[in-house]
Amino acid sequence: MGVGDLFARLTGRAEPERAALPSAPTADDLEVALVRVEAMVAAGAVPAPVASRVARVVRVVRDTVPRLDRLGAGSQDAYDVMATATRYLPEAVGAYLRLPREWANSRPVDNGRSSLLVLVDQLDLLGRTMDQVLDAVTRADAVALVAHGRFLAEKFGHPEGSGALSLGAAPVVPPASAGPGQPTPLPGSTS
Repeated sequence: MGVGDLFARLTGRAEPERAALPSAPTADDLEVALVRVEAMVAAGAVPAPVASRVARVVRVVRDTVPRLDRLGAGSQDAYDVMATATRYLPEAVGAYLRLPREWANSRPVDNGRSSLLVLVDQLDLLGRTMDQVLDAVTRADAVALVAHGRFLAEKFGHPEGSGALSLGAAPVVPPASAGPGQPTPLPGSTS
């Protein structure tokens, strides 16, 4: 309890209202944001380098969203994925689309680079960052799979990692000469 809260209680004043924090976007919210960006690109008739880079970022974000829970609450990577879908990507594309096409594609605005080149650099950075996040979360799943495989190999079979599990004796297949009611010879026997 803060000093203001204590003072309000002692003097009989109503408790100050607390500002409600916005909730984290859901997977559906992120998908809606990505669909909006795709619609912006389609309606804006952007050059192919922009469209392909936006598509790459959108694809990687979509691949990452189902795995966000593996990144942990408060993870910077999870925040970066959410912010890319809801802010970074739409703001970059929107800023470019507000400019006249010819002007954006030809006039230098930043160290001799046009707005188009600035946007392409931003999209490349977002793409690399999202690739790294997806790689990190997927690598964690792959490490878990390898660890589980080693556990199974130690528990049931070949701890050397030969790739084959021994789940018991091989099944005995009766030879074609054994008829009904005749005993099946054991493997390796000569009877």
